[in-house]
Amino acid sequence: MNQYRVGITIGLHHEAETLWNNGIKQNAIFLTETLRNCINVRSIVLVNTTAIPITKALPWDLERWPTCTFDDAKDDLDIMIELGGQIGPEQTDYLKRRGVRLVSYCCGFEYVHAMESVLFNKPIWGSDLFVNQRYDDLWMIPQVAGISQSYFEVFRRQRARVIPFVWSPLFLDERTRMLPEEGRYRPHAGPRRLSVMEPNINIVKFCLYPALIAEVAYRERPEQIALLQVTNAGQIARESAEFISLMNQLDIVRQHKAVFLGRHETPEFLSNNTDIVISHQLENPLNYFYLEVCWQGYPLIHNAELCQDLGYYYHANDVDEGARRVIEAIDAHDAHRGYYRERQRALIARYLPDNRQIVTSYAALIDDLMCRPLR
Repeated sequence: MNQYRVGITIGLHHEAETLWNNGIKQNAIFLTETLRNCINVRSIVLVNTTAIPITKALPWDLERWPTCTFDDAKDDLDIMIELGGQIGPEQTDYLKRRGVRLVSYCCGFEYVHAMESVLFNKPIWGSDLFVNQRYDDLWMIPQVAGISQSYFEVFRRQRARVIPFVWSPLFLDERTRMLPEEGRYRPHAGPRRLSVMEPNINIVKFCLYPALIAEVAYRERPEQIALLQVTNAGQIARESAEFISLMNQLDIVRQHKAVFLGRHETPEFLSNNTDIVISHQLENPLNYFYLEVCWQGYPLIHNAELCQDLGYYYHANDVDEGARRVIEAIDAHDAHRGYYRERQRALIARYLPDNRQIVTSYAALIDDLMCRPLR
């Protein structure tokens, strides 16, 4: 059987860049773990495409996940998967001359980024845009297909295929090791603390609907809700007159039961501050945050249709249903918290890097890729 040498790109911005500022670097490592289980993969290396040097300050094990520059990797690859950092035309040409297959691993809702960049004067690429049209394949995780598939295909002149989503608790476990009960959900006496942890950087994951869900639940059960905490919202709560005006219509705000905070790492904030998590998304119906929350046994109130069996699901933008699920969690979660956590972990196993179906799918993707004519 043929075995192939694989590179997966990342784009570092700091020598000791945290793994918790976005999911891209975690995605690269989870993909590495998955491909390591494929019988047709000989070796895997993470390839940094920026000028940031590779040092021991990186927050991952460099022996387990070897990391190097493009120049150090370029002559020892059969496949380059462009995931977290883009290579340029000269680098593409070099790889193509060597017969390397080039894959675009599409894991961002790029149509939304492009739309907002144009409409709201949020420059991303300016006049220096390079759209690589020499990919041998486009691999696309399922949650971005609905809104971005055609965007990918038209500009990159290649058909995209939906591939399995992968996740692992390995970084979550590492981060929670020193937390009480390893950061797992623990019953909290008294009224519940509600948390909303949307990024609030675009329309895809924004805190407004979760705040409305909390408000409706609070109107029905004010004595059972201690606090609404909205992270990643400190700036808009200070500077956006529109946001301030909207929030001041809510009882939970008027009665000083809501706080708007800055950025927090998910594992620690859950462990120290949270009883129930409320979430909402548009066109991003599966992401790491949901899996982190559910893996640790916290009640997650969410509308992510690709994982309806996780947490406490409500449909679309139905605030009333979301509030009912909050109240359900208040009334019943503690009584079955152990079963809930183990059930969540059993369900999440379908995304793990050693899941047999996932590994088989990626091995087949690689075989198919290597059978295609080089573009």
